[in-house]
Amino acid sequence: MYLNSAPAQNIYMNITLLAIDWSSVGLKAAQLLLSLSILVVLHEFGHYITAKWFKCRVEKFYLFFDPWFSLFKKKIGETEYGVGWLPLGGYVKISGMVDESMDKDALKLPPQPHEFRSKPAWQRLIIMLGGVTVNILLAFIIYAGILMVWGEKRIDNKSLQYGLAIEDSLMQSFGFKDGDNISRIDGDSMTNYYDLVPKLIVSKTVTINRDGKEFDVQLPKNLIGKLVEKRRRDIPLISIRAPFWIGNSPDTGVAATIGLKRWDKIVMVDSVSTPFMNDVIKSLEKKKNNRAIVTIQRGDSLINTTWQLDSTGFMAGLKVIGLHQSLDSAGVLDYSVKKYGFFPAFPAGVRMAFDKLKWYIDQFRLILSPETEAYKGVGGFKAMGSVFSGDKWDWEHFWTITAFFSIVLAFMNLLPIPALDGGHVLFTLGEMITGRKPNEKFLEYAQIVGMVILLALMLYANGNDWFGWGK
Repeated sequence: MYLNSAPAQNIYMNITLLAIDWSSVGLKAAQLLLSLSILVVLHEFGHYITAKWFKCRVEKFYLFFDPWFSLFKKKIGETEYGVGWLPLGGYVKISGMVDESMDKDALKLPPQPHEFRSKPAWQRLIIMLGGVTVNILLAFIIYAGILMVWGEKRIDNKSLQYGLAIEDSLMQSFGFKDGDNISRIDGDSMTNYYDLVPKLIVSKTVTINRDGKEFDVQLPKNLIGKLVEKRRRDIPLISIRAPFWIGNSPDTGVAATIGLKRWDKIVMVDSVSTPFMNDVIKSLEKKKNNRAIVTIQRGDSLINTTWQLDSTGFMAGLKVIGLHQSLDSAGVLDYSVKKYGFFPAFPAGVRMAFDKLKWYIDQFRLILSPETEAYKGVGGFKAMGSVFSGDKWDWEHFWTITAFFSIVLAFMNLLPIPALDGGHVLFTLGEMITGRKPNEKFLEYAQIVGMVILLALMLYANGNDWFGWGK
């Protein structure tokens, strides 16, 4: 279950015809499949290695589920390793444990020394926490690796020369305007631009700086619900306000024929001043399938060009300079990257992981509160796949998303729902406190109830993706 409520922040804008790009869909699906496979295998490995540590017999270790048949299987020693055909997770089957396999016949026999149920409660607790522990450690390691290889990116929020662009009409209805800057969210000072949107969607009060004066904007409790209902296309809640500078264009095509060059700045459309990117976009959209006279500034010269616009209001292949590094060189903002050494990267990775966990918990609380309408933003595999890059295989983005999914998987598995690790942990802790082991028949029924709950949640989340059941 995944809350898909924060619109992606476009770092590089490639303005093209908005249509279904099946190559993009396939690329996102491949990244999602690889990411989940890594997480599932390592999660189950956490259960596997702790079970082996305490001399439990592990009968199966599977990536994905294998009802009726499997795509691949091979028995090595006492364990069958395989790949199932149903990509909804994975599992390890530990002898003598009530799990998703619902193998009740083995439980009718007396407990054997190699079985899970014959082990002390503290050992069973460690086995149950093995998967979650590995997911948390994995997030630490991935974030540390990201900080070493790509570094921690930062844009000084106070350095935005032209403030923010407010393109979303819903944000405008709350009182935001182009040129605003956000100085505080729920009383916390905002120093890094990259923190704005994640904190904005779970906030109550936003302090805006407009023309040197500060005032508060109260956001509605059902902000996420409103955002989901209004979701039409990828319009960011906020973005960096900057002029429309032409980026690199192909050597052939309309842009090349017109003679556009990198760093040409659009200043007017049909003699109407368009000082910023969103002004240009709005003006061009009004001229769909028509010609527009676009005035560009090149150095000290103004040049009028004629553009034949397509059905979206743009020229195919036209690119805009949007890389934050480039905007830094143009003086629009102050962009920096801090790379960490091997040893400093790990505590920084731990800090980053806990920051992401806190943010996810804040979202989860909103989901549990009906008045926020955050349940409308709950999505399944489609929502999860949408957060990956569809333009190219971006390893930095892939590992960033995978680390976050690892945190989500750890948190969700700790929920006290039977059939999840958290349910087993709850029963085991109860046993350790009371000294009484739950009846195995009770555990069987609890497992069934838990699986029904999980299937219902999965059905709702994926139905919400495709049919908008919660909207």
